[in-house]
Amino acid sequence: MYGMLYESVQHYVQEEYGVDIWRKVCHIIDCKHNSFKTHQIYPDKLMPDIAEALSACTGESFDFCMNFFGRCFVRFFSNFGYDKMIRSTGRYFCDFLQSIDNIHLIMRFTYPKMKSPSMQLTNMDDNGAVILYRSSRTGMSKYLIGQMTEVAREFYGLEIKAYVIESQNDISGGTAGPIKLTEGPLTVIVKYRLDFDNREYMAKRVNTEAHPSQLKMPTVKLDVFLDLFPFTFVLNHDMKITHAGEKIVETWIMHNPGANPKSFIGTHVMDLFQCRRPKDTTIDWDTLIQMRAVLFEFELIRTGHNRAAYDAVLNMDFENYDEMDLNEAQTMALAKAQEFSESHPLDDDEAAGEDEIDPATGERRSSQGLRSILLKGQMFYIKDVDSLIFLCSPLIENLDELHGIGLYLNDLNPHGLSRELVMAGWQHCSKLEIMFEKEEQRSDELEKSLELADSWKRQGDELLYSMIPRPIAERMRLSQEQVCQSFEEVSVIFLEVMNVYDEGLNSIQGAMQAVNTLNKVFSALDEEIISPFVYKVETVGMVYMAVSGAPDVNPLHAEHACDLALRVMKKFKAHDLGDVAIRVGINSGPVVAGVVGQKVPRYCLFGDTVNTASRMESSSDPWKIQLSKYTGDKVRQVGYKVESRGTVKVKGKGDMETYWLLEGPEG
Repeated sequence: MYGMLYESVQHYVQEEYGVDIWRKVCHIIDCKHNSFKTHQIYPDKLMPDIAEALSACTGESFDFCMNFFGRCFVRFFSNFGYDKMIRSTGRYFCDFLQSIDNIHLIMRFTYPKMKSPSMQLTNMDDNGAVILYRSSRTGMSKYLIGQMTEVAREFYGLEIKAYVIESQNDISGGTAGPIKLTEGPLTVIVKYRLDFDNREYMAKRVNTEAHPSQLKMPTVKLDVFLDLFPFTFVLNHDMKITHAGEKIVETWIMHNPGANPKSFIGTHVMDLFQCRRPKDTTIDWDTLIQMRAVLFEFELIRTGHNRAAYDAVLNMDFENYDEMDLNEAQTMALAKAQEFSESHPLDDDEAAGEDEIDPATGERRSSQGLRSILLKGQMFYIKDVDSLIFLCSPLIENLDELHGIGLYLNDLNPHGLSRELVMAGWQHCSKLEIMFEKEEQRSDELEKSLELADSWKRQGDELLYSMIPRPIAERMRLSQEQVCQSFEEVSVIFLEVMNVYDEGLNSIQGAMQAVNTLNKVFSALDEEIISPFVYKVETVGMVYMAVSGAPDVNPLHAEHACDLALRVMKKFKAHDLGDVAIRVGINSGPVVAGVVGQKVPRYCLFGDTVNTASRMESSSDPWKIQLSKYTGDKVRQVGYKVESRGTVKVKGKGDMETYWLLEGPEG
């Protein structure tokens, strides 16, 4: 699906339920997209996944969420000006229902990879209408109900009630496509009943009468239509071609040289053409008579271009097939086909293996030889002959495609704009290519800029989280008031690196060596910090400060603080640091924490617990871990091996009983 559908969902979920709910939804489905790009393709399954997550967060049903998403899309596309196109389809809601496929056809040029469904209005009455929905996606039936409801309310002032009356191959909650139990392709088919006040439309439709002057006009022969539309053909109730324009017969002969030129008339239309639009439509009388407002695209089936086929045609005795001789058009077509075959020889396998239209994008593929012609037009019912006539023109974009099909400008309808459009497409092709190249270049530059911005944001976040704890930084980012936070009990760790300066070196050399040594030691300490159990607070000079139990409350703070100290001692004793030594002090108790400053803000701890921990470090011995009496008693109860140091005179505290930490509970 294109990003515009997901843009609408994101916008209105945030507006209706709040940004926090949207973030929670994205977290549930593990969605990594902060935003969606309008013309980018995203996985189909993302839509039902979002609906399921929103249902879980809000308590609404899955069907309600999909219906809500459909209504959101209709509100959202007005930002792109598409509401004008909807309003222009007709005066009544039924006019819009008849034009849905045509709208999708027009939008295909803006969104070439759009997998649009097919919808036909099958029945109308004073109380509403019935539409038939066909799609390759499952689980989108409720989404369509939301769209229909919002279009009726927003553009036609109608309150409608829509519900499903028949459904085939539709699986709620998924868009992967119907499950195929057979080799043939399966299609989701859903029939909807739309209840609304349709009396005005039915009155206008039923009571329309021809003007008396029109009733006096003479009957128009069918040959007039065939002359005006040389690519048209007429179908009877059996879907067999009864009449055809000169150019379509000529083109068919050119593309199918091995077939009897006279067999075009009387053949079933699906034996000669493939219906490209609407997709998966059953071509029969009852279906087409209800789809007279729908634009059809038929692709001419060809058998290939090879010498054997032309020889077979030239040696064929057509008199045995029909008493009439070949007309001038058929003779000219055979001559053109033979001439093209001699100049463009092609093997049977190569000719038969080409597929002109890419089913994924609906666009033409490049192929050797003549390209298959694509006819676009509308079905009309002619009451006098009780037949359907397909008034159409070939779809040709430029002169190159015209020559690829094997046609000339004079073959196109003289009264339409076909010739002018082909010439205009050729003249402006180079300008459009330049414009597209510039737009692609701008798009690439924009994508690179967005990637660079994302990279800068990640680096900024990492730098911020290295200075301030992540939960505190998130609160600050949401502009919440910065307040101090008190903790009933944490464990504060102080570690000092000793003997860093070499007295034999001058001051500059000693300072540089001290910086390098401290960088190695502190970097090694950073590797031992395991968040959220222990958080690095700061480094001041030769001292490294950390805390366990803040900003994330941790009942095992004393144990985690001691584990850190033991790991650090073991790590540095295993390395030859020369005269460098470390000493550690740990104390537990209440603290107050908060972010201080606006330029280079820091997360700081305050309280007597911090001062005591600092004194435990400063009064400790090299390669020793000194614990306060409270911390020592706390960890000894859970199996840590400690040794009483006795009474130590601590500056500002007097005599204090302390412990040496020797081993962990596993030692």
